[in-house]
Amino acid sequence: MIRTVTPADAAAIIAIYNHYIATTTISFEENPVSEEEMAQRIRDVTANMPWYVEEQDGQLVGYAYATPWRVRSAYRFSVESTVYVSPEHPRKGIGARLYQVLLNDLRDSGIHVVLGGIAQPNAASVALHERFGFEKVAHFKDVGRKFEQWVDVGYWELKLN
Repeated sequence: MIRTVTPADAAAIIAIYNHYIATTTISFEENPVSEEEMAQRIRDVTANMPWYVEEQDGQLVGYAYATPWRVRSAYRFSVESTVYVSPEHPRKGIGARLYQVLLNDLRDSGIHVVLGGIAQPNAASVALHERFGFEKVAHFKDVGRKFEQWVDVGYWELKLN
């Protein structure tokens, strides 16, 4: 079941997200996020943008949301997308289902461009984005440093309209 997120989902979301913070370079955050901080992030994002979660048997197994690409008004038709899936539920179509709902919502709301920033390497995320028609448009080398290593970030773009 895919539904809109609520701040009450914060604990389940940080259970997923903090795993990626602690064990991967997928997120450039380096410290765990508290439940209070995540609840505030949810409120901030959902004030203007969509955020969806998928539940299976009452357990939150993934989420996807969009945030404004930049703050200047001319960027108002461009967003950055984010998707995370529970490490216990990889490659089961959760990310794709969430992205389908998110992208349909963004298209219906008049968003023109969706950007996905992907820390490299991350073949699974690249494959997910390209499955939906995203095309690689940029590659920044050594722009992040985590776990004593430099990390590249690629950007993929999808024009919705």
